[in-house]
Amino acid sequence: MTPVFGNDKKTAALMTIRLALAAVLFIHGAARIANGTVDDFGGFLGSQGIPLGFYVAWGITLFELIGSVLMAAGFYAWLIATVFAVHLAVGIALVHWREGWFVVGAGRNGIEFSALLIVSLLAVAYANYSGGRK
Repeated sequence: MTPVFGNDKKTAALMTIRLALAAVLFIHGAARIANGTVDDFGGFLGSQGIPLGFYVAWGITLFELIGSVLMAAGFYAWLIATVFAVHLAVGIALVHWREGWFVVGAGRNGIEFSALLIVSLLAVAYANYSGGRK
C-alpha cells in the first residue's frame, strides 16, 4: 500500500504544511468577503497612506483566495509563498508591530502568529524553489 503523499516523509511533511498554510490564508480572505469587511480594510489601507486602498484591499483578498488554492495545488508554490510572506510582513509593519509579540494572553494583536506564518511560508518557498522552473 502506497502512502497518499508518497514514500518521502520530508515531502509529505512539507506538503502538509503547505496545505495548512493555504487553508489558513484562504479562510482569511474568505472571511473578509463573508463578513463584508473588504471595504473597511480598504479604508484602513487608505488611512495608512496606501493609494487606492479599496482596490488594493480587493486585490489582496482575491490573492488570498486564488493564491492559496494555487499554492495548495503546488503551482509555483515557491513564488506564491514568497508573496504571502511579504504580504504578512507588511501587515506586521502596518498593524502588529506596535502591539508587541503576543496575539493573545500576555498581549493582544501582536506579531507572533504572523511571524510563524512567515517562517513557514519561507520554508515552503525554499523547499519548492527549483531555479525558476515550476
